[in-house]
Amino acid sequence: MSAHGVTALIDTHSHLDAGEFDADRDAVYERARAAGVAVQVVPAVSAANFEDVAATCGRYPGCRPAWGLHPMYLHVHHEKHLAALRHQIEQWRPVAVGEIGLDLFVPDLDYAAQEFFYVEQLKIAREYDLPVLLHCRRANDPILKHLRRIRVRGGIAHAFSGSRHQADEFLKLGFRLGFGGAFTWTRATRLRALAAELPLEAIVLETDSPDIPPAWVGQGRNEPAELARIAGVLAELRGISVEAVASQTAENARAVLGPLG
Repeated sequence: MSAHGVTALIDTHSHLDAGEFDADRDAVYERARAAGVAVQVVPAVSAANFEDVAATCGRYPGCRPAWGLHPMYLHVHHEKHLAALRHQIEQWRPVAVGEIGLDLFVPDLDYAAQEFFYVEQLKIAREYDLPVLLHCRRANDPILKHLRRIRVRGGIAHAFSGSRHQADEFLKLGFRLGFGGAFTWTRATRLRALAAELPLEAIVLETDSPDIPPAWVGQGRNEPAELARIAGVLAELRGISVEAVASQTAENARAVLGPLG
């Protein structure tokens, strides 16, 4: 239970190591704890930031690492970083391999290179029996195609914004779907409908801090403390209590990522 008497929340995707938090990271973490966020999963995006993620997770007892090579950081990835990823997993077993995947939104990202790193990291996740945190912006179908071929131990489709059919396909493969700031905007009608209608067992909560700010933050910096209010929006859309949302989404996160402490 949190200090508010509500089941502790799990932020399944928080980049607390990001430079946007350098000036006040301690305060950001404490605000999250005060808001009932007990655990934050902090995904790496490149071999260069493994050290920052490790330092963040070492400093803050509620943070858990994921190690991976993000598709939007192709400009810094090298094939040798796959060996570095294996080494990092062996040094500090993460809750998942991530953030990995494909991005078909950003122009001029080399698709073949994205696909190479995605597929190789799926193989690493399978080798170490780890779930994956998937970046799948406008790429759900090719993401799913490779998941059917290279079976991993489930994971999370981060910032899910696909169709109900695509959602069901992820669920069949043992995944949960990440919902955060995007569905809090009233104009996001399709995403709000999904948040309301999907089985609650399918959903995990996330902020993607400092990115994907919820409606009340506008264009400002997002932070993990906002997860409590995001949970409230989900509860309102579904006509259930915040306690029910917090309890089930935390259970869902642990079902795919393990105990989390």
